[in-house]
Amino acid sequence: MASKTPRKPRKAAARTPSANTTSANPIVLALAAVAVVFVVGLGAKFLIGRDAPEAPRTVAEAPKPAPTPAVAPPPVPKPVPPTPAIVPPPPTVAEPPQVVTETEPNESSEEPAVQTAKPAPLPPQKPEVAMLPPPIAPVQPPPGTPAWKRNAVPSHPSSDKPAIAIVIDDMGVDRKRSNRAAALPAPLTLAWLPYAHDLSAQARAARAAGHELLLHLPMEPSGHADPGPDALLVSLGKAEILRRAKAAMDSYDGFVGVNNHMGSRFTADHASMALVLPEIAKRGLLWLDSRTTAKSAGLSIAQELRMPYAGRDVFLDNEMTVPAVRAQLAKTEQVARHQGYAIAIGHPHDATIEALASWLPEVQKRGFVLVPVSAVVRAHHAGG
Repeated sequence: MASKTPRKPRKAAARTPSANTTSANPIVLALAAVAVVFVVGLGAKFLIGRDAPEAPRTVAEAPKPAPTPAVAPPPVPKPVPPTPAIVPPPPTVAEPPQVVTETEPNESSEEPAVQTAKPAPLPPQKPEVAMLPPPIAPVQPPPGTPAWKRNAVPSHPSSDKPAIAIVIDDMGVDRKRSNRAAALPAPLTLAWLPYAHDLSAQARAARAAGHELLLHLPMEPSGHADPGPDALLVSLGKAEILRRAKAAMDSYDGFVGVNNHMGSRFTADHASMALVLPEIAKRGLLWLDSRTTAKSAGLSIAQELRMPYAGRDVFLDNEMTVPAVRAQLAKTEQVARHQGYAIAIGHPHDATIEALASWLPEVQKRGFVLVPVSAVVRAHHAGG
């Protein structure tokens, strides 16, 4: 019995918690909570790691809607049709195409646009082209018309105004000054040396600019000046004089006549001139005597042959200064008032060109009419 009594207090001690065990319980619980959180976190990571490969699948499915933006481009071409509606403005672009055609060869990228623009303007252009032929139609000279009339620049001088013809000699060798002279207001009469380079091309350009043409035939001077290659010399035989004269007159075509370059000795020799002038007359050309000497036989022989002729009245530039040339132009006006016409001869010098550039635009205002030399010959010295 004594052994049974001590057991009871042990059971009571176990049931009644002590202060140490009661304080230990919160710590254990906290540790357990931390453990649980840690385990849960590991589980979440594990779960996320397992789900990660599935995420790309959903992302892989996302690109499928991307084709839908590709379907959007079809509407983009739809706005393009409105741009063709801009084509109607060609009426306002009708003038530019004519200018654009000039730049087409250098701008191949614009050719299609230009080609589409051209069809519209073409219809209005056709009637305009159809209207051009009537004024352009040239009046053909009747058969047998002599060369001096056939190649003459058309001119209708007024009967109540004195006529002035300006002749520029020595053309063609000094290309720069010759071009400047040919650029002066027309009609001038330009006398071209037969040994000039590109003679035919230079002369054609001058004729296209409205100027009349002469052959400036080199002849022997009295002094020691050089008249140029194949000049006509008194010392030559008759056959050589004719050969050189014919070769010079064959150097180019389209001129109305011949005048002498230098030639104070040759033109004074009656026998020599009697060989050359008949050849000029036979070709239907006129003779303009430059009168480099008062003893020239050219005018008297031309009268005997009853061929068209004329003689110089004034030299413009014996003194090559602008004031001197202007003084000679004033003298030319005096001669024209006195006899109804005047022929003045100058050269492609800077002073001559400058003086003429300011005088020519005012010639009509001063009461004169500018004419080619053929007009003077036709009105006053058309022999035969």
